[in-house]
Amino acid sequence: MTLTLSVKKIDFDPQVSQLHINGTVSEENKHVKIGSYHTLDLELHRNFTLTKQEWDSISLERLDKACNPTKRAEIGAVVLQEGLANVCLITDYMTSLQQRIEIHIPRKRKENVTDYQKGINKFYETVMQAMLRSFDFKNLKVILIASSGFVGEGLIKYIFNEAIKVDNKELLQSRPKFLQLHCSSGHMHSLNEVLNSPSVSAKLIDTKFAQETMALNRFYKTLHNNETKAWYGIKEVFLAAERGAIETLLISDMLFRNRSNDVNERRRYVKLVETVKQNGGKVLIFSSLHESGHQLNQLSGIAAILTFPINIDVNDE
Repeated sequence: MTLTLSVKKIDFDPQVSQLHINGTVSEENKHVKIGSYHTLDLELHRNFTLTKQEWDSISLERLDKACNPTKRAEIGAVVLQEGLANVCLITDYMTSLQQRIEIHIPRKRKENVTDYQKGINKFYETVMQAMLRSFDFKNLKVILIASSGFVGEGLIKYIFNEAIKVDNKELLQSRPKFLQLHCSSGHMHSLNEVLNSPSVSAKLIDTKFAQETMALNRFYKTLHNNETKAWYGIKEVFLAAERGAIETLLISDMLFRNRSNDVNERRRYVKLVETVKQNGGKVLIFSSLHESGHQLNQLSGIAAILTFPINIDVNDE
């Protein structure tokens, strides 16, 4: 059966990699009435056809990158402390929490060393099983293990001791991808400090989200050192673009998605991106599902690093 919907609402569930689509039936079908509301769940690798009245350059570029595996980089990450771990998968477009693990571990004392060891081993085993379920070790670019104290080191030792016991060749071959790091805690917010560390940035230099993080850091540095070469805000950035002054445009996908019902508003942002590129500037479209995108959204969702300093009067038309 082929079902054609006019899409009204989309939700993505990262836990199961499923797209929930709500809309009205737009073509005659013997099973459902035309105009009736219907919900579809699209799983990973399920074929479907997407049509739009108009495809702009931003949509086509993002669609191409999303569908071409050679243009994606994926990172596995575990941030942990004793008894707490967050297992994450990072793609170009989002950071997805795959599993949060909380296990009580008895305190380490002379009289209960055995109980402590049983508890920590159970914790390591649970984290390892979550990684085995969530990570495609063969295709991941890097696997980050970040912890406070020595918990991360203990987890890595446990994982590869177990891999040797069961002769898990794929896991053993992925050993060079593991990168052990320090972080302040096992909570999700610690992932951002890990991703900003120089050792991680060097490994991920060619990934989209790493370029976004570095660009945002450079914007903040430029704003601090010479505020006339770094601007944020919709009016300010559009005026800078009109003067051909933008070296790097930082723009959130929120501006394209949240305003998608206003076609003219979306066209303004598409035109802005095209203008910057035509003038030789670089454009980075930030994902709102990454920490860097969240930070950019707090700056109105748009910012620019300029090739030369300018003074902008926001009252200018």
